[in-house]
Amino acid sequence: MKKNVLIIGAGGVAKVVAHKCAQHNDELGRIAIASRNISKCQAIIDSVKAKGSLKVPADIQAFSLNALDVEATKALIRETESQIVINVGSAFLNMSVLRACIDTGVAYLDTAIHEEPGKICETPPWYGNYEWKHLEECQQKNITAILGVGFDPGVVNSYAKLAQQQYFDQIDSIDILDVNAGSHGKYFATNFDPEINFREFTGQVWSWQNNQWTSNTMFEVKRTDDLPVVGSQNLYLTGHDEVHSISKNLNVPNVRFWMSFGEHYINVFTVLKNLGLLSEQPVKTAEGLEVVPLKVVKAVLPDPASLAPGYTGKTCIGDLVKGTKDGQPREVFIYNVADHEEAYAETDSQGISYTAGVPPVAAALLVARGEWDAGRMVNVEELPAEPFLKALDVMGLPTRVKDEKGDRPWDAEA
Repeated sequence: MKKNVLIIGAGGVAKVVAHKCAQHNDELGRIAIASRNISKCQAIIDSVKAKGSLKVPADIQAFSLNALDVEATKALIRETESQIVINVGSAFLNMSVLRACIDTGVAYLDTAIHEEPGKICETPPWYGNYEWKHLEECQQKNITAILGVGFDPGVVNSYAKLAQQQYFDQIDSIDILDVNAGSHGKYFATNFDPEINFREFTGQVWSWQNNQWTSNTMFEVKRTDDLPVVGSQNLYLTGHDEVHSISKNLNVPNVRFWMSFGEHYINVFTVLKNLGLLSEQPVKTAEGLEVVPLKVVKAVLPDPASLAPGYTGKTCIGDLVKGTKDGQPREVFIYNVADHEEAYAETDSQGISYTAGVPPVAAALLVARGEWDAGRMVNVEELPAEPFLKALDVMGLPTRVKDEKGDRPWDAEA
């Protein structure tokens, strides 16, 4: 049984992870939080204590860490005696943190695919460019590495696995629908790290269609869906992490990811992109100062964590799955609805951070209990879906199902 958790990162998602780890510290053991900015770590600890989140009395420690420094990360893992590392820092850190975990023999969990600062929308499958190169090493060394265990990727991967096991004999298509119908009241802001947010949308949009990779441009392909709670929404075909693993692991001919955007977001994004302000490549100012335009935009936009206090509305994220069951065509929507205000009341965070931060803690609990301690590198759809979704049901992210029988809570026994 693995115990003691090291959380790497100190943003909005890390805050949710810390609260949820605290709520289950009787099983997870000691908690440490590390980031380059130790004051942000301490602010998270103060939030956890103020909310009374600790299930049993314990100290949470804060550490200053540059997680790109593998040796420093290894030293901190050993110092804190952590056996589970939850990496919710920047996507640029993944390979460094993974290396530290492999070298120290501890479990590794993250919520997003690795990215290199100077590269955007690399050739599919994305996991094959970095993480999957360590499949054999993790297998040989008995290292549990669970990739992309946020909500999307993560929970939606588990929804896909559930659909395959419980609702279909054959799946023809999986369309992952991500809607944020909330309002933060700012002129313009992103719900998570602006740099990572914009990088998703400035390059090619890769989807898996007819068993092959298909390329489009952002905002080129649009659909409109009438979804539970949030109503009619415009969604756009977008490239995303889970498409790359589900297409490989579940043998489904069509896997696509769609995200909702308002006209205001699209207009601002288009202006920024056309002006070159979303470029990841450095430029020189007239004064000879070298800057990365995208990092400048990030610096002037609101910190996503600062959006939480005034955020209202709900999210709806799920898998619209089509295929056949008992020879008959079938369509099932497996989804979750989260509330921004409820997330803030519990964890001082907005709903986007909440949906991303609860799942890795559920996964950590399953690793601690041995149910998901795989001893190899896996994506979420390679693991049993039911224990994960059952854990989420009681941790604040319940699963619902909408099909020909109606709209209802998911029942593992049905």
